[in-house]
Amino acid sequence: MRYVGYLKNGERFIGRREGSKVIEICSVDEFYASPSEMISKSDGAVFDISTVELAPPVPLTSRVFCVGINYRDHAIEAKEVAGIDQPKVPMIFGRWQSTLVVDGTGVPVPPNEPGLDWEVELAVIVGRRCWAATEQNAMDCVLGYTVFNDLSARTKQMETRQFTLGKNADLSGPIGPVVVTKDEIADVNNLRVTARVNGQVMQDANTKDFIHRIDRIISYITDTVTLLPGDVIATGTPGGVGIGRNPPVFLKPGDVVEVEVEGIGTLRNPIVSRDELPFPSAVQ
Repeated sequence: MRYVGYLKNGERFIGRREGSKVIEICSVDEFYASPSEMISKSDGAVFDISTVELAPPVPLTSRVFCVGINYRDHAIEAKEVAGIDQPKVPMIFGRWQSTLVVDGTGVPVPPNEPGLDWEVELAVIVGRRCWAATEQNAMDCVLGYTVFNDLSARTKQMETRQFTLGKNADLSGPIGPVVVTKDEIADVNNLRVTARVNGQVMQDANTKDFIHRIDRIISYITDTVTLLPGDVIATGTPGGVGIGRNPPVFLKPGDVVEVEVEGIGTLRNPIVSRDELPFPSAVQ
């Protein structure tokens, strides 16, 4: 099954996507309070997808756990660019839910960055509370999968050893276009992932090249932090990012970036000037 998030009277809702139709299920909070029960609902209002305002398909309270350097070819890039060795354990850093945006949203370049960098990622959506998982039972907590673009402000990311600012630029976390339940994915460790900039392929890899597989990542996180329904795990990006090129290439206003995961879908986002969006220009 495929699900989308959308806004209804200013509140996030979840609906089942069937072709061009969306069948309403319930509010996002209700859905993640009991995903296994809500997932079977089928009697809600029906909308055409073109008539709804899409929203991230997770609660406002969700946490986004990102995995750094989780493909072997990206590990080579990271060593060359930043001197970071291939992680022996999953490298976890956090994103704020407030950075999440949907397909089609314009993403602004921060004023002191040369541009943004693209990172196609498979993302995991948690469906059950999970603590102290083993690699043998970790996948039991997974509801499904979606596509994520971990757009990165590399200047801020590289200035210190802490990734937080560089990985949390405003509106820099495109997610979607749908959540696909795990039963629809035959082998999550064998999915093609690609990124294109203005139609040119920049990343083309496969999740079989993970350094740490999803079960290992979940086990590692949950021996310290309890995962909750609606949390997101972005599983890392392959080689081919802009900062790893010679010379580096970054996304600038006017560019369009597309990221795609096999069996799930494509996210397409234009890069814009911050002046094009309704942000305050100074402290208010």
